[in-house]
Amino acid sequence: MGRISEQDKRNIKALVEKGMSQRNISAQLKIPKTTVARQSKKINIKKKDKGGRPRLLSTRDENFCMKQITSGKCATAVQVTKELKKRFDITISTFTVSRTLKKNGLKSVEKKKKPLLSTKNIKARLDFAKSHQDWTSDDWERVIFSDETKINRFNSDGRTWFWSRDPNALTDQSVQQTVKHGGGGIMMWGCMTAKGVGYACKIDNILDQHLYKEILEDDLMKTIEFYDLEPDKIIFQHDNDPKHTAKTVKEWLGAQEFKVMIWPAQSPDLNPIEHLWAHVKRKLNQYNKPAKGINELWERIQEVWNNIDAQTCSNLINSMPSRIKAVLKAKGKWTKY
Repeated sequence: MGRISEQDKRNIKALVEKGMSQRNISAQLKIPKTTVARQSKKINIKKKDKGGRPRLLSTRDENFCMKQITSGKCATAVQVTKELKKRFDITISTFTVSRTLKKNGLKSVEKKKKPLLSTKNIKARLDFAKSHQDWTSDDWERVIFSDETKINRFNSDGRTWFWSRDPNALTDQSVQQTVKHGGGGIMMWGCMTAKGVGYACKIDNILDQHLYKEILEDDLMKTIEFYDLEPDKIIFQHDNDPKHTAKTVKEWLGAQEFKVMIWPAQSPDLNPIEHLWAHVKRKLNQYNKPAKGINELWERIQEVWNNIDAQTCSNLINSMPSRIKAVLKAKGKWTKY
């Protein structure tokens, strides 16, 4: 093909700058596509500035932020912001750092509350898990798990939910009313076996070693008798609370046919009865109104407690092998339980 006119060149340039495709330019100007393509290459089109503010953090800076969090050197966006200032003299808002972390797949979550674990606690938990790692569900079903808990009259112990089109609305349905100190509450002792819950005891006075011994003599022994358990095949579990390890209690336990499990301190996650307490408190939250007084609260607790079926207890106790594995995997530290 011969040379094209200057007017055709100007027309091609104008249409290319408008963003028209080479095929459409060829069809509109009736010029071969090869000619349009050749002319297009000669045209230097400046890319339009997208606008907006320039990036405050480079790719290197973003990688630094991520590494500070994932390595454990920093736990919060505030700490990362300070490190950026210290290391690179970058002054930036914590909000920008938070947005950067979110963009790279991290999200801020509430810290779970777990017991303080010393080096001694961690070793004891790990030793316990190792010594029981071969126990089967049948082995664990020999154990009677026990504990104490406090239940408030206004059940601030558990979380409650509601359905609404407006989650910010404050109505009788959307508000869980609370009072100071839970409006009074009840301390109780309870135990659970693989066959069901044991006798529950309402604690009216301060629970010391003498009252605790009375509970064991009465409620624990009644539980063993009720389920027709063989004392010499039973293992009793309780934690290391000082009243549990007091001399009078130890002497009484030492005189019984059943064994007492050596329990690692700071290990509520290993005791399935903790989940039973949570079950009880959830059920109590289902009552439409708070109990009018302590007596009514205790009646409700007894009703909920006595309606716990054997399967619930069995399922919780059968979770013990998984709990043991979790402690081993965590090397003695906290687990999800």
